[in-house]
Amino acid sequence: MTFNPTPGKIRGLAATSSAAGIFKVLALDHRDSMRVVIDPVDPQGISAQELTDIKLGLLRRLEADATAVMLDPEYGAAQAIAARALPGNVGLLVAIEAQGYLGDPTARQTSLLDGWGVEKAKRLGANGIKLLVLYRPDAGSVTEAQDQMIEAVAVDCARYDIPLFLEPLAYAIEPGLSPDSAEFAVKRRGIVVDTVRRLGALGPDVLKVQFPVDTRFEDDRSVWVEACAELNEAAPVPWVLLSGGDPYELFREQVRVACDAGASGFIVGRALWGEYIRATADEQPRLMDEVVQPRFTELAALADEHGHDWGEHHVFPGADERWYLGY
Repeated sequence: MTFNPTPGKIRGLAATSSAAGIFKVLALDHRDSMRVVIDPVDPQGISAQELTDIKLGLLRRLEADATAVMLDPEYGAAQAIAARALPGNVGLLVAIEAQGYLGDPTARQTSLLDGWGVEKAKRLGANGIKLLVLYRPDAGSVTEAQDQMIEAVAVDCARYDIPLFLEPLAYAIEPGLSPDSAEFAVKRRGIVVDTVRRLGALGPDVLKVQFPVDTRFEDDRSVWVEACAELNEAAPVPWVLLSGGDPYELFREQVRVACDAGASGFIVGRALWGEYIRATADEQPRLMDEVVQPRFTELAALADEHGHDWGEHHVFPGADERWYLGY
């Protein structure tokens, strides 16, 4: 399994990973989903400034262990830069998708954020582009539309020579079927593996992937290992594990298994800071010291010990003194 990133993409991948090629990324690009975690009853009552303050507070406390942070353009990216909360040695991944999705719940299409895109993110100083898509390989015309959108973003990333971190999330196309159900859990492995195989050919540089087994319904570790090995075999580019809101204890074990199988690290959000942002201002300092920071340190150590260098997939013939003429 090899891919051939250009110099700018190699630089972006290096800037967002460790010297050993491991991604240890703090995800803070959540928008309305973060509002729901903070206040499920009245999420729209959470102001833009409150979201920004939470993101910058987490970033300032966790940047020491992170190789990169994933931020949104609305409440996080420029704000973190302007506040000097993002050190120069921490990579920046910026989301380009809008919060909502087009179509009905069984036919989800991603929309890109108006007034934003790859060119502006590159101008801002981003080291990588993050694109989240709800995706099913078997959704017919919806799948084709998603593929076309992904390919268009990949072309833009190639134009501006910046890596694309693509995050496909499985969803139910069967009416009445919940993606949190035992029935959907049976389908999850096939969906995730087929998605990785299909989307890996469309131009992403890193795939941000769900654990292929729903560990709430399957506790046999040998099944986890087998599924991750199948996923790794299907992936033509480096991949990292996303937390997807799973409880921290489950995600920690998923990181170990995924990295052993071939993952190049993790990108973690709610599993890390969910309890912290729901807590009162008085409780937050203790939770940061006793829960959030130790969790990230533990995940980083696991990824360092078990993860695979993204460069294992990399083929780059080098450059001679005239390389820039064709660049």
